[in-house]
Amino acid sequence: MATPAVKSSKSFYRSSNAVRWCSGCGDFHVLNALTSAWASLGLAKEKITVISGIGCSSRLPYYTSTYGFHTIHGRAPTVAMGLKITRPDLSVWIVTGDGDGLSIGGNHFIHLARRNPNITLLLFNNEIYGLTKGQASPTSKPGLNTKSTPGGALEQPINALSLAITSGASFVARVIDTDLPMMRQIFQDAHNHQGLSVVEILTTCVVFNEQAFKDVESRGLRAKHTLELRQGKPLIMGEKKDQTLTWPHHFSEPTITGLSSLPSDRIIHHDPSQKSIIYSLSLAELKPPKYPIATGILRQVEGDTYESLLAQRNNENYQTLDEILGQNSFIKGTG
Repeated sequence: MATPAVKSSKSFYRSSNAVRWCSGCGDFHVLNALTSAWASLGLAKEKITVISGIGCSSRLPYYTSTYGFHTIHGRAPTVAMGLKITRPDLSVWIVTGDGDGLSIGGNHFIHLARRNPNITLLLFNNEIYGLTKGQASPTSKPGLNTKSTPGGALEQPINALSLAITSGASFVARVIDTDLPMMRQIFQDAHNHQGLSVVEILTTCVVFNEQAFKDVESRGLRAKHTLELRQGKPLIMGEKKDQTLTWPHHFSEPTITGLSSLPSDRIIHHDPSQKSIIYSLSLAELKPPKYPIATGILRQVEGDTYESLLAQRNNENYQTLDEILGQNSFIKGTG
């Protein structure tokens, strides 16, 4: 039976534990947006489970009054997967970070995406290891000087959304921690989606990597440095909203074009439901200084969830076993 909606506020989902994040940390915004989204959805607390790994972001289950697990480094997806299989009725949320989810947990991230369970994964990305005091993470930009890379990071960073898309995630989105209205809405959309929802949240570590997203977190600069995706709406960008993206050829990089120079039938309207990953992957790969960062829902397609396929197979197997038992006179005791 469906659980009736609960009329409540975000404080209804907050625990009495003191929130232990650094003053100014972007994780505060995520906690507020998440509990606000739950209130808008009217979710019953006993139907929510928050599962986290290790890191600053993974403290979040302590700050909610729902059920939760604080698991081990990188393994939150495996625990969440086991829970969803045994209790498909629960609303399961994974909270992880760029280090926890993409380094030691990178393998689990990939396989969770390809299985497509009905789970929402929130990836807090601050491009640094915050809890262990400022080492380079899998998403740190090349040249970043940290305690583990005193001469500057040499590796190319992992693009979390590109990895999610190519691995099979059916809902992929990106939000900025200071854009609370978009964050709340995306969390609700992610919950309502049937399948794995991966939401990357660009969060600022004010202690070890304060400048990571300065161009997109400021309201004054956000319009210039982001491309806000809205389903069915044109891909409009720029401070004056007078630019758009076009793809001159298939498999080519997009070109930034003035809106006034394009006929209306050549202006691309955002469609995250395209089956091919080429379009959403191209959006995921946009990055400064050449391009703005794409925010919003990049990909949203329908597909069977792992738990529904498992239930279907088990049901078929039980039917086959019943047929075998019914036909075997020895097993029935008549042979």
